[in-house]
Amino acid sequence: MPDDAPRPLARILFIDDDEGLRRLVRRALGRRGYEIVGAGGGLEGLERLDDGTGYDLVAVDHYMPGLDGLETLERIRARADAPPVVYVTGSDESRVAVAALKAGAADYVVKALGDDFFDLLASSFRQVLDRAALVRERDEAEALLRVSHERLEALLKEANHRVANSLAIVSAFVRMQAAETDNAETRAALRDTQQRIGAIIQVHRRLYRSDDIGTVDMADYLEALAAELEATWSTPGASRTIRVDCAPFRLATDRAVSVGVIVAELVGNACKYAYGPEEAGEVRVRASADASRFRLTVEDDGGGPAAAAGRGSGTGMGSKLIRAMAHSLGTEPHVESENGYKVMLDAVL
Repeated sequence: MPDDAPRPLARILFIDDDEGLRRLVRRALGRRGYEIVGAGGGLEGLERLDDGTGYDLVAVDHYMPGLDGLETLERIRARADAPPVVYVTGSDESRVAVAALKAGAADYVVKALGDDFFDLLASSFRQVLDRAALVRERDEAEALLRVSHERLEALLKEANHRVANSLAIVSAFVRMQAAETDNAETRAALRDTQQRIGAIIQVHRRLYRSDDIGTVDMADYLEALAAELEATWSTPGASRTIRVDCAPFRLATDRAVSVGVIVAELVGNACKYAYGPEEAGEVRVRASADASRFRLTVEDDGGGPAAAAGRGSGTGMGSKLIRAMAHSLGTEPHVESENGYKVMLDAVL
């Protein structure tokens, strides 16, 4: 084709055993801007598809000796790079059209005499090619979105990893500072601060490791948090056992952080005030959820308010944090203190 010749609208493989019709289609569709390449049967058409030149669309006749239209269509559709297929036949039986469309044909055209047939064929080609172009554009857009989403997930995971590492450094600084002070109240306050930081670290570690970067597996999170709190509060003479019973559910990151801080504060309060310095004790953390809400309970087996009062009082910062975190969840803590302390929260997922 000369360099200054107009480019064809599409390159089409026309498979039909009627040589005369192939010539007419080549001439008529050529005038309408299409480049038509003919093939005298199914096997020849399949060979032409392998010639490496590429075809935008294939038209296949139904009645052909040897490999008929439906068999040819089936083999074309089985190809990884299959172009769209328009089924062409002299039969106006609906069963033929239904069979062709079920087999994967993009459209169906009945042969007729005169220019009307060529107009109909050209119209079918144009519509099928337009649909194919839209599908390609959609697939390309979806592929770009997937790549962008995967890149964003990778960046967010890296950000969570770095946040967790940075918070771990801050936690280490707080621990070092606590070790340097001789003031018991200061050491206790720094230890509480370290626990609060640890609750947030655990969230970011899980976001870094998870495929779901928007929510946190609460069972996994609370188990890990409880293990850290147990190690923090246990001493050789007085172990603190933190038991977790959590149904499988997930929370958004910010809500998981609020729950983690609440649990850390309540467990810390129980370990400090429910049991004596040389007394072993257990704290139970339970969480469950239904389709719309989740419930959190933290309880101990201590002596309740009377026993807690005899072991001193804190600054009130923990209670303020619990109320603030509960408020962020859209709820308020409910406290029972007949046999030890039991604190319950009920909030939307």
